[in-house]
Amino acid sequence: MPDMQNIKLTSAELSQLWASYQNDSGSICVLKHMLQIVEDEDIRPLLTRSLELAQLHIKKLNTIFNQENFPLPKGFTESEDLNLNAPRLFSDNYMLQFLKQMTQISLNAYALSKSLAVRSDIDEFYVQCLSETSQLETNIKNVLLSKGLFIRSPYIAYPDKVDFVKKQNFLKGWFGERRPLLSLEMTNLFANIQRNALGAATLVGFSQVASSKQVAQFLVRGKKIAQKHNEILSAILREDDLPVPMTSDTYVTDSEVSPFSEKLIMFVVTGLIALSVGFYGTSISTCIRRDLTLHYDRLTQEILKYSEDGANILISNGWMEEPPRAIDRDELANT
Repeated sequence: MPDMQNIKLTSAELSQLWASYQNDSGSICVLKHMLQIVEDEDIRPLLTRSLELAQLHIKKLNTIFNQENFPLPKGFTESEDLNLNAPRLFSDNYMLQFLKQMTQISLNAYALSKSLAVRSDIDEFYVQCLSETSQLETNIKNVLLSKGLFIRSPYIAYPDKVDFVKKQNFLKGWFGERRPLLSLEMTNLFANIQRNALGAATLVGFSQVASSKQVAQFLVRGKKIAQKHNEILSAILREDDLPVPMTSDTYVTDSEVSPFSEKLIMFVVTGLIALSVGFYGTSISTCIRRDLTLHYDRLTQEILKYSEDGANILISNGWMEEPPRAIDRDELANT
């Protein structure tokens, strides 16, 4: 095995390690709050395991950054970003659904990080992350199934033969008769509705504990965007007489005491926005019906503008930590 000290990290590896540090340090604060107030003894072990993994990841990331003489990211800390004395803000059901979504997102992120890793120790780190998170995700699904809380995507009839597309109107969507949704189009609509519903609940909870009027207004606006998007996506499913995922109105308590700093709240929310852009982009790439592509394009433009406004709030409050970047040669020349 080559000496790791003689092989510098690539920009791709640095970007993934830095993002992992931000996400895991923030997750530790969120998970510690949840463990403080969770009541369901079936959910507690899942939260405990999630916290253990995040802490192990931070320990490994610290080792890598120190070996590289790379400055440790600031990330998030319990002393600055967590209030363990805050009362319950979200229900146990929310925590379980939150874990499900976060582990699925982590699996996608770790797969990308693994594919970008060149150095053997970084590759091994993300292989381990994938393995651990995959097992955790399976355990979460089993608990959801045992409690009757797992929301399955729609069932469709099996085809009785292989067929091929014969007409160009297979692509149409705005005018004339629309063909029924393909299974992949249906899957993306269903998954996006579920993510938006959980995102809306998150924004409702955060908005009622935000102390800054600017942040609170931003969060309320995001809730309305998520709800509007779900109305549009749900209407497409209903047109084909397909079921729409159920949402819960009991996710959020009436607490007005924030368990998290507004810096962490904004980090979580802007992260969710970025993920929505990515998932809508994936949906566009797998859509064949033109009306669906145009819907996703329009919705993406709306959340991109919302994302920019969120970034401006982070910057104006000094909450946005700058990721690793290329050297500014012009700045060096001028100084």
